[in-house]
Amino acid sequence: MSVSSTHTSSSTWERWRKEWFGQPRQDILSGMVVALALIPEAIAFSIIAGVDPKVGIYASFCIAVVIAFIGGRPAMISAATGAMALVMVTLVRDHGLEYLLACSILTGVLQFLMGVFKLVNLISFVSKSVVTGFVNALAILYFITQMNELQGASWEVYTMTAAGLGIIYLFPYVPVIGKMIPSPLICVIVLTIFSVTMGLDIGTVGDKGDLPDSLPIFLLPDVPVNFETFKIIFPYAFALAFVGLLESLMTATILDDLTDTESDKNKECRGQGIANICAASLGGMAGCAMIGQSVINVKTGGRGRLSTFTAGALLLLMVVFTNEWVAQIPMAALIAVMLMVSFGTMDWQSVKNIKSYPLSTNVVMITTVAIVVYTHNLAIGVFVGVLLASLFFANKVSHFMYVESEKTGDDERTYRVHGQVFFNSADKFRSKFDFKESIDKVVIDLTHAHFWDVSAVSALDAVKLKFRREGADVEVIGLNKASATVIDRFGMDDNKEDIDKVLNDH
Repeated sequence: MSVSSTHTSSSTWERWRKEWFGQPRQDILSGMVVALALIPEAIAFSIIAGVDPKVGIYASFCIAVVIAFIGGRPAMISAATGAMALVMVTLVRDHGLEYLLACSILTGVLQFLMGVFKLVNLISFVSKSVVTGFVNALAILYFITQMNELQGASWEVYTMTAAGLGIIYLFPYVPVIGKMIPSPLICVIVLTIFSVTMGLDIGTVGDKGDLPDSLPIFLLPDVPVNFETFKIIFPYAFALAFVGLLESLMTATILDDLTDTESDKNKECRGQGIANICAASLGGMAGCAMIGQSVINVKTGGRGRLSTFTAGALLLLMVVFTNEWVAQIPMAALIAVMLMVSFGTMDWQSVKNIKSYPLSTNVVMITTVAIVVYTHNLAIGVFVGVLLASLFFANKVSHFMYVESEKTGDDERTYRVHGQVFFNSADKFRSKFDFKESIDKVVIDLTHAHFWDVSAVSALDAVKLKFRREGADVEVIGLNKASATVIDRFGMDDNKEDIDKVLNDH
C-alpha cells in the first residue's frame, strides 16, 4: 500500500471517528432531548397527512437512523415533517396509504438522482424572499390545520389547548429544569395525566389510528406497477422531493452557521433520498430535515452523527414500549404543540420589516405565501416565487445599464457603455446610439460593460452594422475576457450575408 493511500484511509477513519464519537456523552444526551420532543410532532404530522400515527413514527425512526450514517451534515435531525405532510394530504385522501408509500419511494429516487447529478446547486436560485415566503406559508398552513381540528370542539378542548400553550411558553422560565426538558414534552405529559385523572371525554391520539406496538418490517407498497400509478404519484413525488430538499438545505445552512462547519449538500441530498426509500419500505412516509429539532439538537450540545442516531432509535423504542400511554395523549396537547410550531416557524421579522423592504421583495414574498396557502402546494408557490424574483432581478439590473457619449475628435465619437447587457437591456443599449450623426469614426468602449447572452451580442452587431451602413468606421475596445468569448462565439462576421441578415432583422 502506498503512503498516500495509507494517509487517505487514516484521515477518513479519523473524520469518521470524530463525526461519531467526538463527544459521545453530549451527543447521546442531546439525542435523548430531541427524541422526547419528536414524539408529539411525529404523531401530529401523521395526523396532518391523514395517516395513522405509526406511519410518522416509523418514518421518523428510519429517516433519522439512516441519515445518521449517510447524511452530509452531522447533528442534523431528519424525520417526518409538517412541510411534507401538507403536500401528502390530497394523495392520501384520494388514493390511500399504499399510494403514499409508493410516492415516498419515488420521492427518494428523485432526491438521490438530484444528488448524483448535483442538481442541488439549483437551489441557489431560490432567493431570500422566496424562502421567507415558503416559511411563512408553512406556518400559516400549520395554523389552519389546527384551527380545523378545533372547529366544533367542546369547551374542554379549548381550555386544554390554552393550558397547553401556557405550559409550553411559561415552563422554560422555571429555574434549572426549564431549560433542560423540552416544554412541549411537559405539556403533553401534564395534559395527559390531567385528562386521564379527570376522565375527560375528549379526543386522544388513539382515536386517530394505530400506534406501533412492534418494530417495523420490510414491506413494499401494494400498488399496481404501471404507468397509471406513475401518473398519479409523480406530481406529488416531485413536489415532495423539491420541498424536502429545500427545507433540508435551509436547515443545513443554518447548522453550518451555528457550528462554523461545512456540510456536503449533494451527499445530504443523496442521503435524504436513500432514507426516504428505506422509510417507505418500512411503512413510513417521506420526510426531510427539521429546522426546529436540528437547532434544539445543536443548542443542547449535539455535534455528531450519534445524536441523530440516538434521537431516531430512542423515539421508536419509547413509543413501542409505552404505546398504551401514548394512545391516551389528548389531541388538545398536540394542537397546542403544533400551534407552537406554527408561531415558531413564522418569520415575524419579515412582517415587522415589510414597510422597509423593497416593493419587489414584498411582492415575491406575499405572492409565494398566497399561492402556497391557496393551492396547499409548496412546490408551486416556490416555483412562482423564483420566477417572479428572477423577473424583478432582470428588470432591476437592466436599469443600471447606461451609455455615455463624448466627441473625442473632429470626426470621432466615443460611446462608453456601463453595466450589464443582456436580453432585457439589449433594446435600451441599441437606443443609446445616434446613427444619424455624420461622423467618420465611432469608438464603442466596453471597459465597464459585460455582455451576457446572444441578445446582447446581436444588439452590438446591429449597432456596428448600422454605423457602417452610414459610412462610419467602428472600433470596439475594452472587452473583458468573458464578454469577448461570448461575442467571438455568437457575433457576426463582417461579410455581406451577415450584414444583410442583421440589417433585415432590425
